[in-house]
Amino acid sequence: MDDGASSGPAELDELVGLAGTWLGLSSAVPERYTAAVVADRFDRMTWRDTYEQSAALRELAEELDARHDHATDLLTDVFLAAYKAGPRLREPAEMEPSRLLNHQVVTSLVESPAFTELHRETAGDPYAAAMAVLAQAAALRGLLEHTREARDRAGEAEQGQRAAEDAASVVAEALRQAAEEAGQDGTDGTDGTVPAPAADAVRQAVEAAEAAEAAARRAAREAAQALGAAAPGVRAGARNAASKAAEAVRQESALMRAWGVGPGELEQMPFDVRARLAERLRTGRLAQWAELIGRFRQMARGERARKVENATGELVGVTLGNDLSRVIPSELANLGLPELRAVFAVRYAAGELMLYDSQGEQSTGQGAIIACVDTSHSMYEAGPGGVTREAWAKGCALALLDQAREAGRDFVGILFSAPGRIQIFRFPAGRSAGTDRVLDFAETFLGGGTSYQTPLSAAGELLEEEFDDTSRGRGDIVMITDDDCGVTEEWMRGWNEAKRRLGFRVFGVVVGAPRVGEAGSALEALCDNLRSVEDLTDVQVAADLFRVI
Repeated sequence: MDDGASSGPAELDELVGLAGTWLGLSSAVPERYTAAVVADRFDRMTWRDTYEQSAALRELAEELDARHDHATDLLTDVFLAAYKAGPRLREPAEMEPSRLLNHQVVTSLVESPAFTELHRETAGDPYAAAMAVLAQAAALRGLLEHTREARDRAGEAEQGQRAAEDAASVVAEALRQAAEEAGQDGTDGTDGTVPAPAADAVRQAVEAAEAAEAAARRAAREAAQALGAAAPGVRAGARNAASKAAEAVRQESALMRAWGVGPGELEQMPFDVRARLAERLRTGRLAQWAELIGRFRQMARGERARKVENATGELVGVTLGNDLSRVIPSELANLGLPELRAVFAVRYAAGELMLYDSQGEQSTGQGAIIACVDTSHSMYEAGPGGVTREAWAKGCALALLDQAREAGRDFVGILFSAPGRIQIFRFPAGRSAGTDRVLDFAETFLGGGTSYQTPLSAAGELLEEEFDDTSRGRGDIVMITDDDCGVTEEWMRGWNEAKRRLGFRVFGVVVGAPRVGEAGSALEALCDNLRSVEDLTDVQVAADLFRVI
């Protein structure tokens, strides 16, 4: 525009026509948003509360904000996309230009195949949504670094847009001043003539607005080109981020389930308590064997449904066997004939006596279930599949804890090693086991040698104490070990007397040491039922324990 040719008074109508475009722009600036995910105040409150409770989230936000503009807005969007049951994204045109890359990231994240799996675990769960954000931290760092140029161009586009809007406002203000001065130059005020200074101010404002608008359009084009160039990398990075988050959330959920922590319990946990529990489960000594422990518990649940013990009941026919309590009268009559006694003996040895077949059921154990778990140095040895003897033993013991709680029986875990070295964990029936207490039991390892007398004496005393207090006998002791050691004759006499008086049973499990428990060993003499486990990846070898205990 030629200032010399344009200077001087002007008609107000002429100036209005000149400034009309900018008047519309200044009065119709659309609302633009910094958040890509549509959220109500309750969603935003949940984010703020979670952010305040999670030191890791705050540290991540501070780290990213120090290097990248609007990084916290991106974290907010990623959280809300994971948390909301049906996340809805704004249209790109509704966004502040500087947040368009955030919108691109979140759009790619939500559209990635892994997000559906992730969202199943995180929807409605602030802790899981926060964990998903943290699991994507490395991928988000990479995205922010690799899209720095696009983010810069988008920021420049926003600045250009702001400058154009400000210039339009200046045009509107200049025209308002011109309207006020029109006709105030000594005329009667009816001709609408605007004095030269005010008219020139309008012309200059329009010229500045035109320049600002051109710069804004140029910046917007450059930003669009940069965002388009970044899009393939953003999509790939978002897919990678969603996959990592889905895997992390899936692993934590599996850990919680393996250790018996249910969704209801998790929902009631304060954020920091749940975070500490998750960290402990991930880093504890048995963390890598969570899948094995989970399989033990799942197997035990299935076996409990089948758990019955033979008992007298309704007669349903005749079968073959060697249970003398159910032999039919005609078979017993053979014992009265000397010439048929040998035939009876042969049929008895072969299990071919005719017996009454009955159908009935009675409860199995009544008293406490006590798991005596060897934690001597050799239990740290790994077997096939890399599973340690300790991991198999602890998995079995935790399944026995579930067994006791299901049956309303007390459970006691006795960890033992050398003579005099034991640690006792009591879990009374009817009380919450407490996840921390269960983990203490599972993670404690004493080391040293092996002694049977110390843990078994403690188990016998506990069962006697229970019998004296409640008159409940018939407890069950499960001895899990990989070593054999002797016991004194005097101790054995006292032990057998306690078994007779209290009616408890002793089950033995030899872990990864097939020669332990062979004929003539102390373990064979101590146990009513003894089995050996060589494949430590196999939980089914202990299945029948959970049907008879």
